[in-house]
Amino acid sequence: MKDDIRFMGEMFRIINGALRLDIDKVRNYTAFLADKLEKAGDKASAARLRKMLEENDHQLRPAGAAFARALPVDSESRFPLIERVNVKGLSEPPAILSQEQWDTVNEFLSIAKSHAQADTAAISLLMYGPPGTGKSRLARHIAQELGLELYIARLDGLISSFLGSTSKNIRALFDFAARTPCILFLDEFDAIAKVRGDTQELGELKRVVNSFIQNLDTLGTQSIVIAATNHEELLDSAIWRRFSYRLALNFPSQDQRQLMWAQFLSPLQFQEREIELLVDLSDGFSGSDIREVCLRLQRRRIASQKAPELKDAFQVLQNMAIGEGAERRFLAGLRSKDEHAISTLLRQRNARLYSYSAIADLLGISKATAFRRAKGVA
Repeated sequence: MKDDIRFMGEMFRIINGALRLDIDKVRNYTAFLADKLEKAGDKASAARLRKMLEENDHQLRPAGAAFARALPVDSESRFPLIERVNVKGLSEPPAILSQEQWDTVNEFLSIAKSHAQADTAAISLLMYGPPGTGKSRLARHIAQELGLELYIARLDGLISSFLGSTSKNIRALFDFAARTPCILFLDEFDAIAKVRGDTQELGELKRVVNSFIQNLDTLGTQSIVIAATNHEELLDSAIWRRFSYRLALNFPSQDQRQLMWAQFLSPLQFQEREIELLVDLSDGFSGSDIREVCLRLQRRRIASQKAPELKDAFQVLQNMAIGEGAERRFLAGLRSKDEHAISTLLRQRNARLYSYSAIADLLGISKATAFRRAKGVA
């Protein structure tokens, strides 16, 4: 009985599609059910379903029309409105979050796995926070955990140059999500969900928000929607109410940076003392920044055929500290400083952590020279 309940959601969706004469929905969810049965060990039933799909294909579609999951496109430009992200076999480790954040994610996953049996609205999650804090990575993780395909909305194509077509594009997007077992991921969500009172926007674009809300409200229990934005302050208040789960992702804490450096640096074999320095030096960096530093160090190792040292990591971090967000990174203030100024500032920050030996390793100089630089001696 328990096994039967696991597949009731797909069975209800197939029946719903048949009653509505929605051929694509019937086919997509039948194929999805076959995949789930096979994964559960019932290969015979899975094979039987797939055979039924093949044998009845000519009855479900016009002659000569092959079965394929047609992606929605802009009616004017024919630009694709979504793209599929292959998460099967993806080997990236899960995002590093606080326990409170994981509690929200795990509750969302638990509800998403069982919501087909509940009479609820479409389950939805809104992630918000600065760039590089793991929103896309977390969306991929959720898709993997649920065994669903991930489709990212191309919001640059969704907003048509022919403004009257934008609402049609939104409708096509949600129609696809309603008949396809998937997660619909709306990245850079503020592009279509801005405050409706924004006087800088055209009247037609303001109506885009209304169109989105109407489509989300009528999506039904079959679908899972995840949205992400770097500018949550731009979102219309009505949009917030449409998302049953909300997750703030900010710059990583010291403990989170410790885990990130240990994870991303594992192939490079840095010592624990060196990682402790990097954790402090990367204060104000995003998880994406830290991962990029580690990738650059790995490229250096390949190019030079020797293991990178702490001074190499320090150089890359200093380079990554410039640009957008530099004001939150204390390391940005060390750029263009001489060795005396760098040594002085590091010692002032934490004399225990930034010993003369540590400063020597960071600058690639001897311990005696580091002592002299810190004292201002040439």
